[in-house]
Amino acid sequence: QVQFVESGGGLVQPGGSLRLSCVCVASEFTVSDYTMAWYRQTPGKERELVAGLTNNNAQSYYLASVKGRFTISRDQAVNTMYLQMDSLKADDTAVYYCNRVATPFAPWGQGTQVTVSS
Repeated sequence: QVQFVESGGGLVQPGGSLRLSCVCVASEFTVSDYTMAWYRQTPGKERELVAGLTNNNAQSYYLASVKGRFTISRDQAVNTMYLQMDSLKADDTAVYYCNRVATPFAPWGQGTQVTVSS
């Protein structure tokens, strides 16, 4: 059973930074084998793809509103995805999740709450 465990969220002031981590604890799923992404969701809205990274790390994708502020990466050795978030804005407030890009999605983790507020 694939399980993602997201962490690193919290309360931060506008302009601040956070680094999110997503550990995949299932031995049969290696994050380096898939195009992976970070998603976010706020109450009443659909989950949206924020940043994606191809399995060979050759290409990345960013939502226009986060481009230049967020950086997605992976560490194959520890089967973990990261999202470095800088210059955070109130609109970045959401629960953040990681998962593969292609459907069917793996089971979703619990996510990590990011709140940007003064």
